[in-house]
Order: sequence, then C-alpha cells, then structure tokens
Amino acid sequence: MAEGYRIERDSLGEMRVPADALYGAQTQRAVENFPISGLRQYDAFIWSMAMIKKAAALVHKDLGLLEPRIADAIAQAADEVIDGRLRRHFVVDPFQAGAGTSHNMNTNEVIANRANQILGYDIADPNKPINPNDHVNMAQSTNDTIPTAIRLGCLWRLDELLGVLDSLADALDEKAREFDDIVKSGRTHLQDAVPVRLGQEFGAYARAVRRDAERIRVAGDRLRELGIGGTATGSGLNAHPEYHQRMVQKLSELTGLELRTSDNLFERMQSMADQVDFSAALRTLAVTLDRICNDLRLLSSGPATGLDEVRLPAVQPGSSIMPGKVNPVMAEMLNMVCFHVMGNDLTVMMAGQAGQLELNVMMPVIAYNLFQSMDILTNGVRAFTEKAVRGLQAHREKAEGWLAKNAILVTALNPVIGYLKGAEVAKEAMATGRTIREVVIEKGYLTPEEADKLLDVRKMTEGGIFGGGGAGG
Repeated sequence: MAEGYRIERDSLGEMRVPADALYGAQTQRAVENFPISGLRQYDAFIWSMAMIKKAAALVHKDLGLLEPRIADAIAQAADEVIDGRLRRHFVVDPFQAGAGTSHNMNTNEVIANRANQILGYDIADPNKPINPNDHVNMAQSTNDTIPTAIRLGCLWRLDELLGVLDSLADALDEKAREFDDIVKSGRTHLQDAVPVRLGQEFGAYARAVRRDAERIRVAGDRLRELGIGGTATGSGLNAHPEYHQRMVQKLSELTGLELRTSDNLFERMQSMADQVDFSAALRTLAVTLDRICNDLRLLSSGPATGLDEVRLPAVQPGSSIMPGKVNPVMAEMLNMVCFHVMGNDLTVMMAGQAGQLELNVMMPVIAYNLFQSMDILTNGVRAFTEKAVRGLQAHREKAEGWLAKNAILVTALNPVIGYLKGAEVAKEAMATGRTIREVVIEKGYLTPEEADKLLDVRKMTEGGIFGGGGAGG
C-alpha cells in the first residue's frame, strides 16, 4: 500500500483511496470523475440516506435476512452518520452520474467500513465481513433510495421552515396592529391612489405569508408517501414481500415523521411530480417574499428624497464612500435568496420532466436544489424577521404628509359630485398645489361641512359609499 493510501476494489478493479477515508472505490471514482463544483450534498440528504440504511438493516434483521451482529453494526454506523460525526467522508459532487448511484455508494461504503471497524476489523482488511452492496444496500437500489431520501430530507426541515414563516407572519401582524392608525396614500401603478392604512398594508403581507406557508404544508404532505422497496424499476425485485410496508413503518419510527406507503411503486420511481410541486410551492413563497421586500425598500427609500414612510433598522453602514448612508440590506439579502430559489425551481422543473421510462436520472440536482432552497429560505426569513421586520418603524409625519398632497382623495366624492367634476377638481388641485378640500369648496360643489365629512381619510380606508347622493353638486 502506497503511503497515505490503501487499495480498494470494485467491479471495475482496484482504486487507490486515502488511507483514513471511510469511503471506498466507487466513491473515489466519483471524486475523480466529477470534479465539477466543489459543492457537497446537504446534511438533509446525508441524514436521509443514513436513516434509510439503518431502517433497512433493522428490517432485514427482523425478517431474519441479516445476521444480528451485522445489522446492529450497520445501524450503529448509520447513527454516527445521522449524528453528523462522519460528515467529512461524504465527498461526492452533486453534479455527478445520473440517478445518484455515486451518492448511494458513498453512503454504503462509509457505513460498511465504519460498521467493520465497530466489529473490530481494519478497513484495509480484505476479510472484513460487511460489504457495501450485499449488506448495507440489501434489497435497495439507487433508484428507490434516492427519491425516498429527497422526500425525507424535505420533511426533515419542513417544520423548521414553517416555523420561521409563522414567526415572520406574526411579526408582520404585530406591525399591522402597531401601524393601524396611520392613514397614508395608497398607490397603484406607482401612482397616487385612494388612502389605505399602513396597518392594512402590513396585515396583507402577513396574510400572504400564511397562505404560502399553507401551500408548502400541503405540498409537503404529498412527500410523505414513500416508494422505498421498488428497488431497480418498481417491481421490488430482490426485496422481501413485506419490505416496503415494514420500511415505511420503521422510517416513521426512526424519524418521527408521519410517513405513508405507496399504492404504486413504479409511479414513485418514474415521477418527480411531488418534488416539482414542492419546489413550486417554495417558489411561490419566494415570489411573495420578493414582493414584500421590494415594497419595504420602496417605502423606506430616501430618506430625504424618497417616500420615507417606514424606517428599517440600521444594521450596518451602507457605503464605503458616502458617510452616514444606510441601506435596506436585510431586504436586499432576502431578494437575492428569492432569486436563487426561483432559479432552483426552474432547475427542478426541467429535471422533473427529464426522466425516461422507469427512472428519472436527474435526481441528484433535484435533491441539491430542493435542500438548498429550504436552507436559504429558512435562514434568510429568520434573519429578515429578526433584523428587519421586528425593529421596523413607521414615519407617521411623512406618510400623512404625502396623503395630504394626494389629489386622488377626490375619488370619495364621486357618488356626490360625479366623476367628471371630480376629475376637474383633481386636475386643478394638482396644477395649483392646493388641496381637494379647498378646490371643491371654492367651486361650490360642497360646503365646508360636507367636504370635511366626505374627506374623512380614515373612513375612506373602511370601504362603503360616501355621501349617498344627497350632499349637493
């Protein structure tokens, strides 16, 4: 054995593997074949694959198909992977051979070699008893383990993502209550529109986030139906007749997740529709968050030369050359997260339609992009909530000042003076810089008392018909 290396063998022959690596020949081939991105799969994927290997060993032990000492050693080694202790041995690039065979064999080899160590064997010993394929991968195929791992990995962090979305929605609702008495100019087409309350704007943001969280929850529920046990094509060849049902039960027990069996293992392997649907739900959330961030950046613009209706917390200097400048950096960060999630979703969608016949070979990139989207959304929303939304303040004077100059307030007078007279009043008010109240009284369309009653901006935010047609003009 060359210094620093040992010799491992697979069906293609011998490979030199780093002496201290728990992986073997097939993983090393993937490392050499695919030096593509320098990226590694997410913990969600490694955790999920290890859970599958542990569950399979215990199920086969219960079925009498795997010697107890071997099954227990595999389960113990899998636990070390699950706990994150062997993370450095998972080295395969996400951009690799189709379906995820390299990922699967990386897991099989690491767990097999660690299990051999647990039984007292050196990983270089040619007589070590546990084989990656025959024992760790028993009754499995890349083709059923990888799609199962994608489902489990998304479910692993689903509650965490939904939790941060609930926190964001709660923070937005809190601001909605805090800002409920601030009446400001509404804007459509980025032009002045009838009044709204700042609290109404924030209440709408909160509701949109909650609706998107529900979309994600529903899409996530579809991921609970597993196809493990289909083996190579969905037929279950080389798997015990009870294996599928027992695996779903065992995985439910080990993960604490609510999981379900599948009524068609062929479909579970052919189709990535559930994963595509889940990705689409994440993308819809990204669209909503992106829109909210854009609004907050616009509402906080200036401050001297912009809208300046809200003030975001100052969390860091905004310029290396302009003293005193502070930028909406947390909103900008979340914008970028959203753009990336949208791009990931496009990749997942394209990969989802790229399967042929019994298998989708694009699963590694589907896995990576889904787990990345969940990771950056979870972290990004958490940071945005804590460092932007919770400390956000309203600038009442500026919001109410803009409203006072808004000639579109005349809209509330339509039922009384009519659209054409209203347009005449609005044009004159904008041309002269006077208020709607001043112009409409000067023209004799309303008395001062009628104008004050009809131009109650708070009431304008509550809907209904003003004046009822009985106020003259």
